[in-house]
Amino acid sequence: MSGILFHKYGGEDLDSYYPIRPECQADVPKVRFKARAGKTLSARRWHAAFSEDGHLDIAKVLRRIQRGGIHPSIKGLVWEFLLGCYDPNSTFEERNQIRQQRRQQYAAWKTECQNIVPIIGSGKFITAAIVTDDGQSLQDSNRDSLDQGWHVDGTISDKKVLQWMLGLHQIGLDVVRTDRSLVFYESETNQAKLWDVLAIYSWVDNDIGYVQGMNDICSPMIVLLENEADAFWCFEHTMRRLRENFRTNTGMIGVQSQLSTLSQIIRTIDPKLHQHLEDLDGGEYLFAFRMLMVLFRREFSFVDALYLWELMWAMEYNPNIFSLYESNSSTSDGRQVNDKQLKQCGKFERKNVKTGQPDKTSALSVFLVASVLETKNKKLLREAKGLDDVVKILADITGNLDAKKACNEALKIQKKYLSKVLFIFPLSDSCTYLFLI
Repeated sequence: MSGILFHKYGGEDLDSYYPIRPECQADVPKVRFKARAGKTLSARRWHAAFSEDGHLDIAKVLRRIQRGGIHPSIKGLVWEFLLGCYDPNSTFEERNQIRQQRRQQYAAWKTECQNIVPIIGSGKFITAAIVTDDGQSLQDSNRDSLDQGWHVDGTISDKKVLQWMLGLHQIGLDVVRTDRSLVFYESETNQAKLWDVLAIYSWVDNDIGYVQGMNDICSPMIVLLENEADAFWCFEHTMRRLRENFRTNTGMIGVQSQLSTLSQIIRTIDPKLHQHLEDLDGGEYLFAFRMLMVLFRREFSFVDALYLWELMWAMEYNPNIFSLYESNSSTSDGRQVNDKQLKQCGKFERKNVKTGQPDKTSALSVFLVASVLETKNKKLLREAKGLDDVVKILADITGNLDAKKACNEALKIQKKYLSKVLFIFPLSDSCTYLFLI
């Protein structure tokens, strides 16, 4: 998809990039995003943003994205920078070396997985269980699995291997349901590519493994990036932002920390609405669970969801993201920037840096949900008599949200929230800040 030639555009029809199956046309939300000359980051402006040796003027790129998104012909390439796969302050040669190293690493992990379940990498995938909970192979009793071409010998005793194998068929079931309105996924080969990436990710990150919803996050990377390894690393870097949302412990889900932050935001900026939701037993904001887990994939068309994501990632961008990921640091030190770097931050991140706001649960997506609630404020207060009413009212936003307007409203809510809860004291001229709550 990233190899498609760039076209002159002005309100260009994007159906040719992400065609919808004819029988699904009536069921998908209307596409609102239009690539607009002078606003959308075009292929020409993208290539012009690089120096001769490959250094990228990321500040210029961010301004353009925040103004009008990214043209589909270069979307996957730009996402790799937004997600921290590459340092804009690197050369073409340095990035090529990193890309080759990562492709080799992915190939090694894929070989490990193929040695256990040979169907991986075959262009096919499984939708039926292949082992029992105690590690017994189901190949003799499961005709469906046999037909799908997998083979496992003996009893599985290794805990990591067993845990991984137990989830493979669930990945397959979810793959079948993923973006099935797209012509792209009529191809079993493309479905298998999505399955391979998710299966290998769950092998590598066995602490989290695979959780439903990851398929919705990964799917666009498969569509946008032709090379499977590149798609994997794009997804892996996306999950560095989101993986804690997918962590499941006894009686608790990871996304609850963001739901708690959402509750705090609404309680601060709109106490009347928060109290009303609490009276309806909605104070835990579980009705917003799906929006945060899969970043509004259900509320937008495929095209508009991609537009929303790149707007969010551009607004959240920190120039230290690459070095932070490469060092595997879990501290917030990487968010400290100097004056020059501050200009390379997205709008949302710049405010966070200035106010010393390091909490990952205060992601732009949380403020985006808050903006949705605020737009439905009057209707929620007037018509919601129970949680079912809340869910029904919020369902009305599907296909009716403008991504850019929603992000801009989220920025306003962030500003309003911070003004109410933070006393900001600049510590120096180097843009290091302290905040008190």
